[in-house]
Amino acid sequence: MGSGFRIGRIFGINVRVDWSWLFIFFLVTWNLASVFGQVQPDWQPLFRWIVAGVAALLFFGSVLAHEMAHSLVARAQGLPVRNITLFLFGGVSNIQREPDSPREEFVMALVGPLTSIVLGAVLVLIANLTADPAASLTRDPLGLLGQLSPVTLLLFWLGSVNILVGLFNLIPGFPLDGGRVLRSIFWAATDNLRRATRWAAGVGQGVAWLLILTGLAMVFGVQVPIFGTGLIGGLWLAFIGWFLNSAAIQSYQQVVIRDILEGIPVSRMMRPNPPTVTEGITVSSLVYDYVMAADDRAFPVFDDGRMTGIVTVEDLRKVDRSRWDETLVRQIMTPAAQLVTIGPDEEASEALNRLAQRDIRQLPVVQEGQLVGLLRRRDLIRWLQLHSELAREAPGGPRIPA
Repeated sequence: MGSGFRIGRIFGINVRVDWSWLFIFFLVTWNLASVFGQVQPDWQPLFRWIVAGVAALLFFGSVLAHEMAHSLVARAQGLPVRNITLFLFGGVSNIQREPDSPREEFVMALVGPLTSIVLGAVLVLIANLTADPAASLTRDPLGLLGQLSPVTLLLFWLGSVNILVGLFNLIPGFPLDGGRVLRSIFWAATDNLRRATRWAAGVGQGVAWLLILTGLAMVFGVQVPIFGTGLIGGLWLAFIGWFLNSAAIQSYQQVVIRDILEGIPVSRMMRPNPPTVTEGITVSSLVYDYVMAADDRAFPVFDDGRMTGIVTVEDLRKVDRSRWDETLVRQIMTPAAQLVTIGPDEEASEALNRLAQRDIRQLPVVQEGQLVGLLRRRDLIRWLQLHSELAREAPGGPRIPA
């Protein structure tokens, strides 16, 4: 989910939409238009598509409410929330670090499904109150739905699907909400987040493989209770299982990485006295005299003894080759006021958080206003590779990326 666009800000939290969401939005709309055509054959095609589109938007609005509940509880507990992203599988709250206690994890995980279930129950209740009493006399489900007004039908569908979403998220498949509830229980029992995450991730992988096998059975014509049968439904369920399996492995990997880095000062792995450049040199000089002369990709920029910014290989790539001789470093560098820095005594795990939050490759290490080093992403990776216990312990055998 590295691409997409921002759609707004709610309660101080940025809301983004990944490009994959457009596909699932169209798929949900198309499916609903087909369903509405079966239960309401008198509706005109254009009207069916309009109602289906509105229903899909409201559904993702309720997914946003689910994630907003997670985010607001996390923020109330002092956990930084970067944003909420809607994507192919619904939504995700980008919470920057793990909770501080099992209780915080339990509350934060449970509030999302409860929000969906309560919202769904309220919508179903409103639908029942607005339905024509005569419609309830029929024993045919499709006939009942066919007698509902567009608003009532929409409320009934939206309420039902929210209840299903809430119940599905309570499945103990880490990192689903139910899996996080399970992890909080393991955490409280063992007083060890890493071990609890390993156990919860193992259960999550088991649930994921169950979904994959169930989906494949559906593809081959097996009738599965609740899920039914068929090629499309089976492939979709198997795809969800595959995603959940990958997410369980990666979630455990992240916890182990942070565990390895926790308590390690930045000064242990930073590069002291990194090569620097002056802001008055040309991009051509930067390339041939500095970049090509070593393996460095970032250079602090100085002027009159003070750091005024940083220039990276990514910055110079934005300059056309024909303009290298006339473009100065000061024109392409990131100014010091915009830099994210870190102190030499801060933990490496915090450095990892800052690198991830800004999606950058290096952090200037500053003490009392003076540059004392440069911490690069590859320095963190090298440290993790030296502590190869991650590769031995992670479920599914993931490896630290080079």
